[in-house]
Amino acid sequence: MEEKKSALTWYSFALKYLSMKWPHAAPNTRDGINESLTSVTTALLDDRPGRPSDELLRRALRNWAFVLPGPDDRELPTEIGNALHWVAKASRPLSDLADPLIGRAVLDSLKLKLDGTAAAAETVRRKRRTLVNAVHYAVDLGEFPENPLAAVRWQTVSYVGGYRRARGRRLVGLFASMYFGGFRPAEAVGLAEPDLSLPDSGWGSALLHRTRPSVGKQWTDTGESHDDRGLKNRPTEDVRRVPIPPQLVAVLREHIETFGTAEDGRLFFSENGGVVSSSTYYRAWQEARELALPPAVVASPLARRPYDLRHSALSTWLNAGVDATEVAERAGNSVEVLLSRYAKCLDGRQEVANRRIEDLLREYE
Repeated sequence: MEEKKSALTWYSFALKYLSMKWPHAAPNTRDGINESLTSVTTALLDDRPGRPSDELLRRALRNWAFVLPGPDDRELPTEIGNALHWVAKASRPLSDLADPLIGRAVLDSLKLKLDGTAAAAETVRRKRRTLVNAVHYAVDLGEFPENPLAAVRWQTVSYVGGYRRARGRRLVGLFASMYFGGFRPAEAVGLAEPDLSLPDSGWGSALLHRTRPSVGKQWTDTGESHDDRGLKNRPTEDVRRVPIPPQLVAVLREHIETFGTAEDGRLFFSENGGVVSSSTYYRAWQEARELALPPAVVASPLARRPYDLRHSALSTWLNAGVDATEVAERAGNSVEVLLSRYAKCLDGRQEVANRRIEDLLREYE
């Protein structure tokens, strides 16, 4: 029987990639590759006994591992040699990047500098480009059939607003609720944990009965900036149950595990526990667009407002062939309003309908 080939570790692969890129790279590019490989390598280490200090790991990787000549081609100080020996043993298999959860965790690690502080947006983009380029090289080597990171839904908005305040990270679930659940912004702001069913797998549900629109202190009976009322265009006691897809269930579960809830159970709240203002999530959305989209698209009307996420959700449902009555019920609209507002989505399905009718009629020829 032929002996099974041992799995290639990320660290071993990173050394191969470095040897391929280094000779033809400019000095600044070499420094960027070095930093990126160090970040990913530290994110792909198992928890093994004898782990060196973080400072020693960074120094060993930055100054000795990811520069040429490599660690196998020169004499190393004892502590550096021991540290890199530990890295070689603790490094996870390269194939682990095919796991979406691991891939996302690695991408998230790029948002921090090696000292643990927040990385600038351009730094994050540069490090991500290096990682993607390295994975493409792995595809060329036959380690992956295709780039596994392409399937990872990475939220670039999560580093908007600064690491210390974590404003952007706190709003990922809010924006996801609008896009995956079709919620109005005021409905998403009012989401509370007791009103959610978030199973370990499959579809969940949200019981909507409360909105927190931002209206200004002078217009509310409580003197607060946000009104606290029932659903739009419905009696105060009315409730709307909305199925939410597994993607949104996962995002909301992660949000609760990371940030907890406000005292009244709300998922989304400010640093002091207050209601998230419309100006706060609007500014974060504008920053996210500028980070995620090319300049020409940023200047376009595409997803210009957070509310456009809800429009996108409803358009997607209609284009997927979901009955307009069902879409209206989930969205909290009347069928008449839905059909008038999203007529173009339905018009766009005429060609699909024509093909289906034509296929049916062929059976009678």
